[in-house]
Amino acid sequence: TLFRSVGQGDFTLVDHTGHPRTKKDFNGQWLLLYFGFTHCPDICPDELEKMSSVIKILDQDSTIPKVQPVFVTVDPERDSVEAVARYVKEFHPRLIGLTGSPENVKEAGKAYRVYYSVGPKDEDNDYIVDHTVLIYLLNPDGLFTDYYNRSKTDADIAKSIKRH
Repeated sequence: TLFRSVGQGDFTLVDHTGHPRTKKDFNGQWLLLYFGFTHCPDICPDELEKMSSVIKILDQDSTIPKVQPVFVTVDPERDSVEAVARYVKEFHPRLIGLTGSPENVKEAGKAYRVYYSVGPKDEDNDYIVDHTVLIYLLNPDGLFTDYYNRSKTDADIAKSIKRH
């Protein structure tokens, strides 16, 4: 399928505590992965709230392994380690935020076929980043397993993950 090669590549980023992270650091864990940016006015917060809600639903079922939520910025120019740390605190306590150099963020995005494009700056030097809006599910081998678009509810996503 089209998505078979998604997420095959590695990434080298920095987490919201300043520690280097590669894809291998997450081996052995189920991941929910979302690409967005901290200045996003509504879609990113909505999707991260939904992802947090999915984690809360799944955490109530002790028969399934813990799922690790991960946020990857597509706006490394503004999303420093500190900015990402402040942002992820607003959502789930286990949410890990990742940032890095523009090149490293671009490589991570490419590995997951994430489209993003920085829009024009306004008079305050503010801008929007147009980007793919999907939550990715990766299995403990780090392989792409499923994805969820904006129309999926937290309950839909949790149910789907339990089936995997």
